[in-house]
Amino acid sequence: MSKEVKTNAMRFLDTKKIPYSFKNYDVGEFTDGVTASEISGTPLELSYKTLVTSGKSGGYFVFVIPVEAELDMKKAAKAAGEKSVEMIPVKDITKVTGYVRGGCSPIGMKKLYKTVIDISAEDLEEFYVSGGRIGTSIKVSPKLLAGSINAIFAEITA
Repeated sequence: MSKEVKTNAMRFLDTKKIPYSFKNYDVGEFTDGVTASEISGTPLELSYKTLVTSGKSGGYFVFVIPVEAELDMKKAAKAAGEKSVEMIPVKDITKVTGYVRGGCSPIGMKKLYKTVIDISAEDLEEFYVSGGRIGTSIKVSPKLLAGSINAIFAEITA
């Protein structure tokens, strides 16, 4: 009988006393969010991905959007209060967030970066985000999540 290993994201939610559930699924290595949603059995319309960008000012910004959507860089920059933002290189993901590509969660990163959650999640009762490792999803309230990481909701998808 082995004890479930918690991720930084889970430990963060536990510390904040935010209710959540998680689902582990076998995906092997990095896959896109749509495929991960299909493999894990999470509803596609409730599955969100985490994207990390850098701004013109040199700061980092986190965006949480539906897995099927594309980040609108102009809307994202405006929501972040930047002139422009661009995706960080894949090789920098672990250094910046503490997570690996495909397992990057908006919760429990090395630092608390300004985070913007797509407006489509604001009225959802719950949604799924990465649990902090490849093959783990966390189901949580978007509003409770946003409150715990000082995130805002904005229209950021194309």
